[in-house]
Amino acid sequence: MADVTVDARGLSCPMPIVKLTKTVKSMSAGDSITVMADDPGFEPDVRAWIEAQGHELDSLTEADDVFTAVINVR
Repeated sequence: MADVTVDARGLSCPMPIVKLTKTVKSMSAGDSITVMADDPGFEPDVRAWIEAQGHELDSLTEADDVFTAVINVR
Protein backbone atom coordinates (compact mmCIF):
# COMPACT_ATOMS: atom_id res chain seq x y z
CA MET A 1 0.00 0.00 0.00
CA ALA A 2 1.45 3.35 -1.05
CA ASP A 3 0.82 6.74 0.47
CA VAL A 4 1.57 9.57 -1.96
CA THR A 5 1.42 13.34 -1.45
CA VAL A 6 0.77 15.81 -4.27
CA ASP A 7 1.54 19.46 -3.59
CA ALA A 8 -0.61 21.49 -5.98
CA ARG A 9 -0.32 24.76 -4.09
CA GLY A 10 0.15 27.72 -6.39
CA LEU A 11 -1.58 25.97 -9.29
CA SER A 12 -4.84 27.30 -10.73
CA CYS A 13 -7.80 25.28 -11.92
CA PRO A 14 -7.72 22.80 -13.59
CA MET A 15 -4.08 21.95 -12.82
CA PRO A 16 -4.57 20.51 -9.28
CA ILE A 17 -7.04 17.97 -10.70
CA VAL A 18 -4.81 17.30 -13.72
CA LYS A 19 -1.87 16.62 -11.40
CA LEU A 20 -4.07 14.41 -9.18
CA THR A 21 -5.34 12.43 -12.18
CA LYS A 22 -1.84 11.86 -13.53
CA THR A 23 -0.57 10.64 -10.16
CA VAL A 24 -3.53 8.31 -9.48
CA LYS A 25 -2.96 6.56 -12.82
CA SER A 26 0.27 5.11 -11.42
CA MET A 27 -1.35 3.95 -8.16
CA SER A 28 -3.17 0.77 -7.18
CA ALA A 29 -6.46 0.11 -5.43
CA GLY A 30 -6.00 0.49 -1.69
CA ASP A 31 -3.38 3.22 -2.03
CA SER A 32 -3.91 6.61 -0.43
CA ILE A 33 -3.16 10.01 -1.94
CA THR A 34 -3.03 13.34 -0.13
CA VAL A 35 -3.47 16.47 -2.25
CA MET A 36 -2.79 20.02 -1.04
CA ALA A 37 -4.15 22.92 -3.07
CA ASP A 38 -4.82 26.60 -2.46
CA ASP A 39 -7.08 27.20 -5.47
CA PRO A 40 -10.57 28.09 -4.13
CA GLY A 41 -12.18 25.92 -6.81
CA PHE A 42 -10.34 22.82 -5.61
CA GLU A 43 -12.93 21.77 -3.03
CA PRO A 44 -15.90 21.38 -5.41
CA ASP A 45 -13.62 20.12 -8.19
CA VAL A 46 -12.06 17.36 -6.11
CA ARG A 47 -15.45 16.26 -4.76
CA ALA A 48 -16.82 15.99 -8.32
CA TRP A 49 -13.66 14.20 -9.53
CA ILE A 50 -13.83 11.63 -6.71
CA GLU A 51 -17.49 10.91 -7.43
CA ALA A 52 -16.89 10.60 -11.19
CA GLN A 53 -13.84 8.36 -10.74
CA GLY A 54 -15.30 6.11 -8.04
CA HIS A 55 -12.64 6.77 -5.41
CA GLU A 56 -13.32 7.42 -1.73
CA LEU A 57 -12.82 10.73 0.07
CA ASP A 58 -11.29 10.00 3.46
CA SER A 59 -11.09 13.67 4.53
CA LEU A 60 -11.14 17.20 3.15
CA THR A 61 -9.94 19.99 5.40
CA GLU A 62 -8.99 23.63 5.04
CA ALA A 63 -6.38 25.49 7.09
CA ASP A 64 -4.71 28.78 6.23
CA ASP A 65 -6.41 28.83 2.79
CA VAL A 66 -4.95 25.42 1.87
CA PHE A 67 -7.28 22.52 1.18
CA THR A 68 -5.99 19.05 2.00
CA ALA A 69 -7.83 16.07 0.54
CA VAL A 70 -7.02 12.49 1.51
CA ILE A 71 -8.33 10.08 -1.09
CA ASN A 72 -8.47 6.29 -1.03
CA VAL A 73 -7.86 4.90 -4.50
CA ARG A 74 -10.40 2.30 -5.62
